[in-house]
Amino acid sequence: MTRRLLLLLVLALVIGAQYLHRRPAHPSAGSASADSSPDSLRRGTLLLQRCEIGRRSIAGVGTSSAYCTRFAVPEDWNAPSGRQIALRVAIVRSAAVRSEPDPVVFLDGGPGGAATEDYPAIAAALAPLRERRDILLVDQRGTGGSNALACSTDSNAELPSLALPGSREVAASLQRVRQCLAVVRTHAAPEHYTTSDAIRDLEAIRQALAAPPLDLIGVSYGTRVAQQYAARYPGSVRSIVLDSTVPNTLALGSEHARNLERVLQSLFARCSADEPCRHSFGDSYATLYRLRDELRTRPQSLTLRDPFTYQPLHLEFGADDLSAIVRVNAYNPITAALLPLTLYQADHGNYAPLLSQKKWISDDLGSEITGGMELSVVCAEDADLLSYRPEDATTLLGNEQIAKIQSACSVWPRGARPADFHRPFASALPVLILAGQYDPVTPPGYAAEVVRTLGNARLLLAPGQGHAVIGAGCMPRLVHQFIDELKPRALDDRCLLQLGDIPAFIDFNGSTP
Repeated sequence: MTRRLLLLLVLALVIGAQYLHRRPAHPSAGSASADSSPDSLRRGTLLLQRCEIGRRSIAGVGTSSAYCTRFAVPEDWNAPSGRQIALRVAIVRSAAVRSEPDPVVFLDGGPGGAATEDYPAIAAALAPLRERRDILLVDQRGTGGSNALACSTDSNAELPSLALPGSREVAASLQRVRQCLAVVRTHAAPEHYTTSDAIRDLEAIRQALAAPPLDLIGVSYGTRVAQQYAARYPGSVRSIVLDSTVPNTLALGSEHARNLERVLQSLFARCSADEPCRHSFGDSYATLYRLRDELRTRPQSLTLRDPFTYQPLHLEFGADDLSAIVRVNAYNPITAALLPLTLYQADHGNYAPLLSQKKWISDDLGSEITGGMELSVVCAEDADLLSYRPEDATTLLGNEQIAKIQSACSVWPRGARPADFHRPFASALPVLILAGQYDPVTPPGYAAEVVRTLGNARLLLAPGQGHAVIGAGCMPRLVHQFIDELKPRALDDRCLLQLGDIPAFIDFNGSTP
């Protein structure tokens, strides 16, 4: 999943979020020990030093102040005396003098996201929680500062292409996977970088922190981590928030094509039903497929200015690029509202708006995905459950992603998957599930499936929204109230009705008045 995009778009959504007034800390709240100072923080047996987290390279996001340390764990939990790896752990300290005893744990998406790198993009959505609680961040093993399974600075060289099996492109992409594996094996055994390994890491860190109860917040793939952790360590968890939920029963990648297609059909149907949009752009759905077919036979070779450096760029633009950009834009209602306009422009010879997005995706988003870790997760947990669906062949994504996963996993080492890994998550813990109405990758139906096996859960639907909705409208306040009170069914979610569809942009100034 396009983790970096999700977090950057969350930042835009939460600019207007409503913050709660600071309240006195609960009388039972804990505080830093006497070992703490302005430059250090003691939590349990861990002594953390002041640090900056985030990535300075991401425009408009910046960094955040935190306290960081390294925590050693066995690479292979079944061989504890073997190689040790260091995990990057960070705590963003509560604003309260005495913090509540239950830290909030942000579980990043991907697979391949590093929580300490992505936190600044979601910090505003979590700000109400930080009034009284620490935020605990752990770069999942294989990502960020936790022995990353990165192959090179060129993310496109890490993963196989989307070509179909039997083509020359597949042979080339498999060679890139083999090269990636050779690099990774110099410092890691990739079969030990699965979700199941990661939850054992988190429990070891919790124990080192003096075993506080955890409030888990998982976004996208992070919801899989949250469910697996809570199923294995239910006594370690106080509450769970699942944003854009991946059901345990789902094989990652199996339904991306049909989910995106449903959202695109809905988006373009809304344009056709709106007279100014229909008059300006005609049938945008037909335009999309006409462009795709033309690009398959005649890819474009164009020059434009780099959106960041303004230097000339010479870029190739093909059907795969179009599919990737449309999918990325569909994640957020604001960028989705631009699709009829940008597709119309391309259809009339102006590819610059789409090309600039190709540069942004490849440089700003693609560089953030730790490809090796993603393969370790998917190859162990999902690949053998994937199969081609003939009915998906005509969709924008088709079966190419399944082909990509299966070809890569024929080379990549496959870790162990517990027998009950894909069993539905069943729990009596308090759970709040968030879903966007037009989520193109984890639709509301997934959230409804998960809530059915939970005894104390509530589903909140964000109207008009896409993927990763924790920062949308009043959602930060509702999540804060839930974690404070642990009463999901008592939440008054009428404020979410203020959200809704964003009209299509008629030009680059916006929609019609």
